[in-house]
Amino acid sequence: MKTQVLRAKDYPRMPWKNGGGSTEEITRDAGDGLDGFGWRLSIADIGESGGFSTFAGYQRVITVLQGDGMTLRVDGQDTPALLPLNPFAFSGESQVSCTLLGGPIRDFNLIYAPQRYDARLQWLDGEQRFFSSAQTVLVFSVTDALEVKVGNSAQQLGRHDCLQVDGNAGLLEVCSTGPCCVIELTAR
Repeated sequence: MKTQVLRAKDYPRMPWKNGGGSTEEITRDAGDGLDGFGWRLSIADIGESGGFSTFAGYQRVITVLQGDGMTLRVDGQDTPALLPLNPFAFSGESQVSCTLLGGPIRDFNLIYAPQRYDARLQWLDGEQRFFSSAQTVLVFSVTDALEVKVGNSAQQLGRHDCLQVDGNAGLLEVCSTGPCCVIELTAR
């Protein structure tokens, strides 16, 4: 089993597929650029209302991290207001545009290929203890100081840092001390 801490200051910035902005890529399973990955985790800065890139064959889960929020128009249907830390899932093939509710936002994105991976995303608040049998477990911090214990190892995360555990083959115990997002991924 491999454990690594990914620091927000080190995330590479890459252009959006549609050229309308840029994304900080946190981590992914494989591939280069915007192709070949089975799953990808990123943070996007949205400065104005507009269209989203399409990702045919993928499922997306988006969560506002900072800012007032947004509404989405997904295949002609409007969503309720998406407020901070309120995730929303949609097909990567959908035609999607956003309307910002009060200025620029930052959002958190999981994009994965459901035919290749089972994925579970949940936002946790306060002290938590859980067990996971997922092959990959990601813990993303939304606070300035988060302690995450995986088995007998403890890691300190800052805001938007991510702990990545790969190669889990058993029942993994994870404890966290504050608000975070936990993503569990298992290859099909």
